[in-house]
Amino acid sequence: MDSLLVIPVFIPHSGCPHQCAFCNQAIITSQKRCLPSSQEIDKIIGQYLGYRGHRSRVELAFFGGTFLGLPDLEIVRLLEKIAPYIENHSIHGIRCSTRPDTITKQKLDLIAPYGVTLVELGVQSMSDAVLRKANRGHTCFDTCQAIGLLKEYKLKVGVQVMVGLPGDTEEQLLESTRQVADLAPDVARIYPLMVLEGSLLARWYQDGSYTPLGLDQSVGLVKEMVKIFEHAHVKVIRMGLQASEMMEDKTQVLAGPWHPAFGHLVLSALVYDQVCEKLETFLLSDQGTLGHPICLSVHPRFESRLRGNKNSNLERLARAYPGIVFSIQTNDGLLSGKVDIKNAHPLV
Repeated sequence: MDSLLVIPVFIPHSGCPHQCAFCNQAIITSQKRCLPSSQEIDKIIGQYLGYRGHRSRVELAFFGGTFLGLPDLEIVRLLEKIAPYIENHSIHGIRCSTRPDTITKQKLDLIAPYGVTLVELGVQSMSDAVLRKANRGHTCFDTCQAIGLLKEYKLKVGVQVMVGLPGDTEEQLLESTRQVADLAPDVARIYPLMVLEGSLLARWYQDGSYTPLGLDQSVGLVKEMVKIFEHAHVKVIRMGLQASEMMEDKTQVLAGPWHPAFGHLVLSALVYDQVCEKLETFLLSDQGTLGHPICLSVHPRFESRLRGNKNSNLERLARAYPGIVFSIQTNDGLLSGKVDIKNAHPLV
């Protein structure tokens, strides 16, 4: 099956005008240096292009810093480095992450000749009060302006939003998510906030003025955010930080809702909600009988989501519907992510 291959090139904290309260990009990307050399970029590209399998599209992404906050000469140097790969069609497009307040006509004119196809904005929140608390240095208005300008230049738009920011509330978070979704970005990433050593947030955590979200609470909030994005037809392409040895190092990641399969937890929670909603309808129908064994059918690729982490969904269903025995059956004919409910045995 054809798929998109994204080649990540990290530029940790480069181009950022200041340090956000939660930020320590060297830890997140497991790198200390800022801008990669030409040789390092070639090595990264060669490694990823050497992977087996056919891809319908290959894109290179400059992540981890504020790409359009770099000096113009550095932006051009990096893009010129990728130009030969674009010309020979081994790479089909370029992505970059940046701050909303770096999006200007001058910057977009600068990158226009180089095959940039998608720009991801570190939105984090649409609450100006939350943004100020986090030392973001940009506003909700900057995000609205940036997305409008990117669309004017026919560039795809990605947004990155955070869960658990200091001063945020559940109601405010979900309203912020709705505001972002209403701007119609193409894709979204959702990151639970982690307390990283060396950040201002770490000092707040250590003196007791900041309490990170728990894992279950974070999963529940992200689940609701995904529903909002999906309703607005915005594709969520990542939930949670990528697993690495550094993220498992408790001397560097001090606290927060870390889980190496955070996205799977959220997807499993979404499937659980779907099952419960369908069960209520099924049990009220002529077919449903309380206490009769029930079979849950799902496409084989989604069985793990239905089961949940360590069968947690089945355990929750057993507690929520005592007396019903649930079984799982895989069915290649079902649509991806959809669950079918039926009696396990014909009713007599």
